[in-house]
Amino acid sequence: MKEELTEVRPPRGMWQRALWFADRTPEARNRYVDFLRALSILAVVLGHWLISAPYFENGSPTYSHLLDLAPWSRWLTWVFQVMPVFFFVGGFSNGISWASAQRKGLGYRDWFDARMRRLIGPVLPLVLAWGAMVAVAHSNGVSADMIRIGSQVALVPVWFLAVYIMVVALVPLTHEVWTRWGFISVLVPAGAAALVDVGFFAGGLRTLGWLNYPFVWLAVHQLGYAWHDRRLAGARTGLFWFAAGIGALVALTHIGPYPLSLVGVPSDEVSNTLPPKLPLLALAAAQIGLVLMLETPVRRWLEHRVPWALTILINGMIMTIFLWHSTVMMLLVGLAFWQMPMVLGQQPDTAPWWWTRPLWIFAYASACLPFLFVFARFERPASGGSTRPAAVWLQLLGCAIACGGLAMLALDGIGGDGWLGLRWIPLVLPLIGAGLAGFGPLSWAGRGLTRGHRKHEAV
Repeated sequence: MKEELTEVRPPRGMWQRALWFADRTPEARNRYVDFLRALSILAVVLGHWLISAPYFENGSPTYSHLLDLAPWSRWLTWVFQVMPVFFFVGGFSNGISWASAQRKGLGYRDWFDARMRRLIGPVLPLVLAWGAMVAVAHSNGVSADMIRIGSQVALVPVWFLAVYIMVVALVPLTHEVWTRWGFISVLVPAGAAALVDVGFFAGGLRTLGWLNYPFVWLAVHQLGYAWHDRRLAGARTGLFWFAAGIGALVALTHIGPYPLSLVGVPSDEVSNTLPPKLPLLALAAAQIGLVLMLETPVRRWLEHRVPWALTILINGMIMTIFLWHSTVMMLLVGLAFWQMPMVLGQQPDTAPWWWTRPLWIFAYASACLPFLFVFARFERPASGGSTRPAAVWLQLLGCAIACGGLAMLALDGIGGDGWLGLRWIPLVLPLIGAGLAGFGPLSWAGRGLTRGHRKHEAV
């Protein structure tokens, strides 16, 4: 009996655990989906680390943006802006998850509870940590401007959760619409996004642009259902989508009114991402085409043990990497400004500055490791056990409140004019929302956290 228990228990080391799960992966699993999820998040992280441009200007610390200082670098965003891939893969995975829940007789209440624990759980420690850091910095005389810039840059990634949680909440509806109407369910939100952009540019209705957060990302998410149903498949189809997407992207940014950069640039009056606009749909088409063209060779490559184990390892801490990478960057930059100003002496976009980029990226990656060891466990919350999930209306209300707070944090950071230098409303909203939905800090204490990984599963 002891031998049998030892046989089914995964080893303790992270890499050995990943290898253990790799050896036990079912043949039917689409490994390519997990690979794309990991690759897209790593591309986002690398892009953020690359465009960060802290330096000293006239003896004063300055935190700038490579895209502002070197306009040529805006072409790089066509490579590093990969959020469309994540929403596309999300549609694939959410469709599988919802269909599986229905086969098992699980209702929306249990399904949504499980999904939200994986998404909201990892972000709450980040919010609490930044609340504590800002309070300490404010009490020690750090300027309000430095606190605001640091927290804003560090918390920008949480915009994704605010939108993606909304998309996940609608999965039963959007999946049913896809089943009934197919690609019409893609064309409707895409067409609505186009109309919003017309109002934005031609009618000057700037506030209307915020409607494109659901329109653009739901359209991309719907295409994930199409991929799962093999209504998007094959290298030839991929080549068509890639060519059409690139052609549309070039036309929109060179003939149309859209800027070149596919991420926000502080000096640009108009952003393609804040709020989202049609170039992101064109980019999604190009990236989906590339995904389809590479599917067969990459899936063959992922049949090998090591690349698949590495994919499992990254996916096991993917939200922690995504949420904490900017915080690590800002902490190291702040430390350099304070204690090692000589390492920030190069002007951005000069040869010496570029030569130091690999060193900085290595430093950022190394500094992330302790955060991964401490916070990755929040990606594996225990299930409710004997405690039933909150009522659906409480889940949805809690998520709406939490997402509102996360959106406010992504826009303006956590530093402000309140007590202890904090913006208290966006700080507490995610905590209140998670508590109402039944998976806040109190539920951690009541239900505990798993000590080991559960069976490897799609996010």
